Amino acid sequence: MKISNNWLKDFIKTELKTERIGEFLTDIGLEVEGIEKFESVKGSLEGIVVGKVLTCEKHPNADKLKKTTVDVGNGKILNIVCGAPNVEAGQTVPVAVVGTKIYDKTGNFFEIKEAKIRSEVSQGMICAEDELGLSDDHGGIMVLDETKYEVGKNFADYFELTNDEVLEIGLTPNRTDAMSHYGVARDLHAFLSTNQQKSTFEKVSSEALNNEGSHNFTLEVESAELCPRYIGAVIEEVKVAESPSWLKDRLKAIGLSPINNIVDITNYILHGYGQPLHAFDADKIADSKVKVGTVKKGTKFTTLDGVERTLNGSEVMIKDGKDHPLCIAGVFGGAQSGVSNDTKTIFLESAYFNPVAVRKGAKLHNLNTDASFRFERGVDPNITRTAITHAIKLIQEIAGGKLVGDLLEEYPKKIEDNYVIIRFSKIEQILGTKIHREKVKEILKALEIQVLNEIQNGLEISVPAYRADVTREIDVIEEILRIYGYNKIDAPQKISFTPVKLSANDQDELENNWARTLQSIGFNEVMNNSLTSVKDETDAVKLLNPLSGDLAFMRKSLLEGLLQNAVYNINRKNQDIKFFEFGKIYHKKDKYEERKQLAILVTGRDVAENWLQPKSAVSFYNLKAYVKVLLERLGVDYKEVALTDDRFSDSLAYEADGKTLVRIGKVSPVLLKDFDIDQECFYAEIELELAQELRSGNALKFKDIPKFNKIRRDLALLIDKNINYQELYQTAKKNKSPFIKGINLFDVYEGKNLPEGKKSYAMSFELLNEEKTLEEKEISEVMDSLIKAFQKEYNAELRS
Repeated sequence: MKISNNWLKDFIKTELKTERIGEFLTDIGLEVEGIEKFESVKGSLEGIVVGKVLTCEKHPNADKLKKTTVDVGNGKILNIVCGAPNVEAGQTVPVAVVGTKIYDKTGNFFEIKEAKIRSEVSQGMICAEDELGLSDDHGGIMVLDETKYEVGKNFADYFELTNDEVLEIGLTPNRTDAMSHYGVARDLHAFLSTNQQKSTFEKVSSEALNNEGSHNFTLEVESAELCPRYIGAVIEEVKVAESPSWLKDRLKAIGLSPINNIVDITNYILHGYGQPLHAFDADKIADSKVKVGTVKKGTKFTTLDGVERTLNGSEVMIKDGKDHPLCIAGVFGGAQSGVSNDTKTIFLESAYFNPVAVRKGAKLHNLNTDASFRFERGVDPNITRTAITHAIKLIQEIAGGKLVGDLLEEYPKKIEDNYVIIRFSKIEQILGTKIHREKVKEILKALEIQVLNEIQNGLEISVPAYRADVTREIDVIEEILRIYGYNKIDAPQKISFTPVKLSANDQDELENNWARTLQSIGFNEVMNNSLTSVKDETDAVKLLNPLSGDLAFMRKSLLEGLLQNAVYNINRKNQDIKFFEFGKIYHKKDKYEERKQLAILVTGRDVAENWLQPKSAVSFYNLKAYVKVLLERLGVDYKEVALTDDRFSDSLAYEADGKTLVRIGKVSPVLLKDFDIDQECFYAEIELELAQELRSGNALKFKDIPKFNKIRRDLALLIDKNINYQELYQTAKKNKSPFIKGINLFDVYEGKNLPEGKKSYAMSFELLNEEKTLEEKEISEVMDSLIKAFQKEYNAELRS
């Protein structure tokens, strides 16, 4: 938000420089992100003097140029080469002398220097209006009235130029009270007046109005809930024209383009007082009746930008007596009822609309205007009349308007201030310091917060309605601290706390455990927006009021977000990626479904290139190993099953307790192509709620390290090619022997010397009896039972 320092001074008088004001505003939460200069005429006509053309003759070496001599005062005669077709001897003209900077529309400039043009010396430039920034006219040089302009005088002396300093404030969404120059001035004064800084601030009030005659307009508010307060005025004999320079400069300084005097006045009030206004062409309001309500769903309405919109029936609308829509209330006006150059009578509106209703209407039609920005956050309901009376005064002064009849108003139930109780003990507890009670009351008074009653250890207070964000005790404490000064609160030298032991029933402990584990093996955590766009809307949860088309759905998977992270890094030459994310996914089937997952994505090299291992591309099995490290922390049994998932080209799943716990896969080439990724990516997702459920039901126990050594035995099995290792693993796990502690596949061979359709698996088994050293007889019994099981179930043969 831009705040003009000149405009700010209309509301608060202080001797502080702009830079100091910026520092104080930042201290009270209105962070000033920058200060820039504004000039109504770029360069402020510095270096431009009034001159008199003494002679003018054709340039000897160019057909379209003329050679002139120009008197610029004090007996100084300049030789100037000029290309303007209308330059003649005897003219009074503006002259840019050597050293003057001439600015273009973009703010760039060139400096006038003495030079030779086609062998003739030129010591300045006779200027056109557009070259000086006075207009867009480039029909020739600017010829001045010699009776008004004195040769040798500074050209700027004949103009009322505006020089201003504009503060760029990074306003937070809750500070609706500061969305205007008046609001910023009020907040600044509260700080200055309680911190020994001189300032004068006068609270604005309604203007006394002179009205003539009467009008036949009527007002009807169909729902006080949608529009708690509405004021209208009928103003005749307006002359729609260009605004005066001071008004145009005020708007230009904050980045607005002047349109005409009526629209400019409404914008001036909006940014000056924070109250949006809207002016209608009164002659286009049927039956001279203004209605505030809703219209039928499907009604077509063309807004000021020329776009025809289909209304859904929930928008707050301003209508005429025939229920024709005139304006989306608080959002955008209609093309048919807007003010034009032919408008003679206007109906001026000042209202307080329901913030939620305005926001819904704005988001539904993807509109974001200065008015909706304020209405949907809550404007001051008590400045409605003040704002419209000030606007009427300006219209009378600038556009020659005549107020007819009384103001129309509907305000059935006054919007009350917020009642809050604050405790001094709570203030001290939150701030960590003690503020004198009289100082607290002084700050509250400066913030226009009324102390209703002093109670034991506290105050009953009334917070003005324009502070829509201050409704609780903690909000008031924040306000006190803001004005008292954050810098006055000393940071504690020591922070003490008692760590809380987390139990197995705490899912946060599981997530932290897994996060630390992944970070220790080179992973980085990411966090993505749960709002996204989807190609397939099946089972997708769609938002009722999306911020944009790209953020219209709740995500169905964490994979897409991680792929976006991956391509961002790959495009910046960071191809070796290990990412993980904790996040929720959303589906709509028979009912809405929300699940939290841990997602892991790996691509590129597993370890950095080095002399010993120059290539180490990450693989499907690397990802399986990472997942197994995490699952070991759960201490649960799981089995590997086949998985069919369109996101993957190769995939599998782990099941536990009959439910899918993990999905692992190689991301399909089709999906990678959609993201412009040309390297293999591997992805896994773990169901967190299920993992926590399995974990909390499993009582982990610590054991002593066994006193006896493990014994290893290997088997080389010849089996059919269609049998996978997981089947052999599960068969071995079913063995009744308590001595089998570890099972591993250490070699796979498919060579020419094997029978057709066969392959060889070499498996190792770790055996351990924790009570004594295993005897060879016991070992043989275990291995024989394994061999028999493999022979029976898979027709396996032992290879020697």
